[in-house]
Amino acid sequence: METIKIRDDFIKLGQAVKLAGLVQSGVEAKIEIQEGFVKVNGEVELQRGKKIYPGDVIEYDGQQIRVEN
Repeated sequence: METIKIRDDFIKLGQAVKLAGLVQSGVEAKIEIQEGFVKVNGEVELQRGKKIYPGDVIEYDGQQIRVEN
């Protein structure tokens, strides 16, 4: 499982997906999230503004990314 590091207390889901390199742009992140292709801690998440905290796991296209600080 790969990790991304954040400096703040949280990161928004759309930003995290882009930071992890799972998508190429914010627009692509928005579409993939709204279409139900992204999971947070095993649950489908449809809000790109969802706050993601250290310890959370994002899943997309068979890849898992853990958020750390």
